[in-house]
Amino acid sequence: MTTTYAALLRGINVGGNKKLPMAELRTLLEGLGHDDVRTYLQSGQAVFTSGHGDEDSYAAEIARAVEERFGFTVDVIVRDHAYLAAIAENCPFPAAELEGKQLHVTYYSVPVTEERFAEVDQSAYLPEEFRLGDRALYLYTPDGLGRSKLAVELSRPRLNKGLIATSRNWNTVVKLVELTGS
Repeated sequence: MTTTYAALLRGINVGGNKKLPMAELRTLLEGLGHDDVRTYLQSGQAVFTSGHGDEDSYAAEIARAVEERFGFTVDVIVRDHAYLAAIAENCPFPAAELEGKQLHVTYYSVPVTEERFAEVDQSAYLPEEFRLGDRALYLYTPDGLGRSKLAVELSRPRLNKGLIATSRNWNTVVKLVELTGS
């Protein structure tokens, strides 16, 4: 049985670093035996169908292949359509009322707990807020991510030790649900 997945590559084509043309990413994924490969934007999202592995094995396979072909390491998270749709459906913030730049999801490689973020005094960052989901963190930033003090705090290495984490704005979250559902 084949399943549709999204591969989320962290830090691709950002600030001139880790340049990876999307056409070459598509070719790489096809070379790994994946079908119906499509990319979205230039910032490291690819959608593909496959039936010979699971999310973790695909993520490791893609990371290995990128390093071998392009000479740099990249963190990769792979999630299927059902997971991506559940993340969108379970958003604790009023996504339909917000601009895409005001809402973000950080996808994690493993489940995260409230204890990991216990030292973050959320009240000090209001009106910005975050909530945890299934291997995800929802971040509401009314003035956008670029001005967010809470986003800076949440990205501190001590809070993300041992994790692969990559964030997407709400527009991309919704688009990935759409692309993996078709």
